[in-house]
Amino acid sequence: MPYLIPPRTPLTPEQVEHGFDYLLALQMGGGAAVAGRAEADPELAFVLLRLAEDIIWPVTAVDEESTDPCADSFALDEVGCVLLSALRDWARDSPTTAVPGIARSIIRFVENVIPDPDHHGDTHATLKAMHDEHLVLTHAMHSTPGGHH
Repeated sequence: MPYLIPPRTPLTPEQVEHGFDYLLALQMGGGAAVAGRAEADPELAFVLLRLAEDIIWPVTAVDEESTDPCADSFALDEVGCVLLSALRDWARDSPTTAVPGIARSIIRFVENVIPDPDHHGDTHATLKAMHDEHLVLTHAMHSTPGGHH
């Protein structure tokens, strides 16, 4: 059963900045660098969950246009579904404790699953590149006629 992402409004550029600021601070400085942020911002769990969906789903989902799907493709798809479902439940049931867990899940996913030959294993650089890409997309989405403001 595919992980169904309900219709939703796109993240704002400010939300993208906020979510990646948390991810980058955690990745560079550990838990002490982000202490207290989750309690101070109840929206952070939602933002990180949305970023997790945007980062994990495209990598794990079976490509509908793939001409050669195999058992491994479907296993990876299911792993992505399970991970995102668990993160969604965690964010719903305990947003404050979910924040560092979702962030660490994103960081580990980027470190271990997303190959990035341009950054040669530098997770911080990869996250920064993702930040820049997400920011461009959200600015474009919010500046189009009929886009969300």
